[in-house]
Amino acid sequence: MTIHAPAKPDTRTRPAPRGPLSAEILELLADDTQDAAGLADRAADVVDRAEDIARDDDVQVSLFLLYALHYGSLADLPVAREWDLDLLGARHVLESAFEAQLRAEIEIPDAPEPTADAVARLLFSMTAPSPGPSLARYVAKTASVEQLREFLMHRSIYTLREADPHSWAIPRLTGRPKAALVEIQFDEYGSGDAGRAHAGIFAQTMRGAGLDDTYGAYLDVVPAVTLASLNMMSMFGLNRRLRGAIVGHLAAFEMTSSIPNKQYGDGFRRVGFDSDVTWYFDEHVEADAVHEQIAGRDLAGALAEDEPDLLPDILFGAAACLTVDGWAGDHILHAWQEGRSALRSGGAAHGGAS
Repeated sequence: MTIHAPAKPDTRTRPAPRGPLSAEILELLADDTQDAAGLADRAADVVDRAEDIARDDDVQVSLFLLYALHYGSLADLPVAREWDLDLLGARHVLESAFEAQLRAEIEIPDAPEPTADAVARLLFSMTAPSPGPSLARYVAKTASVEQLREFLMHRSIYTLREADPHSWAIPRLTGRPKAALVEIQFDEYGSGDAGRAHAGIFAQTMRGAGLDDTYGAYLDVVPAVTLASLNMMSMFGLNRRLRGAIVGHLAAFEMTSSIPNKQYGDGFRRVGFDSDVTWYFDEHVEADAVHEQIAGRDLAGALAEDEPDLLPDILFGAAACLTVDGWAGDHILHAWQEGRSALRSGGAAHGGAS
């Protein structure tokens, strides 16, 4: 089929502010000589007023910007601000509130014995497919071309940087868990072939669907809950005390990848897209079937054996992955079932419809 590409979105990569805190942070990032004193206090005020941290636009855009300083994912952010103590203080306030909400709302199963086999069995049980409606099934059977392109916009927030949040855990692990994580990440980054790096393959998917593959091009049109999914990974990966959570997150992430990616690929094929677009999804069907075994036993299971005190956080990270990704997926699915866009207003102007 022929895809008519929309007008290329604004090439700036910084998002627009969604409240007073993100507006102030953007001003600080535009002028790295500006004094940031008191930013943590103002972050605390925003947190106090927020009804739902995970879905609060100002909180999640602010966290995204503060984490982006460490990734270098937005090219026009000043490197001098990465270790600015006032910005770090504000980040601590925001992520503490975010973590507290997650721990309060996410149900975690009882911990098994801290052995690799027992932990892997529980993780496979937690991530087993469930019947009923799902975003992946909707994509496979029902989604229109416009909805599929929206889906890619949501996914771009993480997938154009795929694997990076989990890679923060590499220096925080030792022995068997570290070896297992490096094995998974080596494949994610193309096994030494830059042309096969998963983020690059996804960029090709976006181009093939008539979308802009610039990182951050669709920041302004995705909802807070989409940002929350990536922000949660960044929080887990950047805090050494949460290394168990980032390991559990990756394990659940890999264990819930193969079947949905098969359905995503089928959905894009159904409406006429070719292998230039579906390669990303097809690649994950096979790769993640291998990764899930490594992640469950050699990564999460081995870490539980080596550091049993981390087992509760391993399970928390896995449950958080399933829950928050579920929130983000439900947001998209419910919008589509109601016949409306899952993007924030203005999505069509940024390439949300053809």
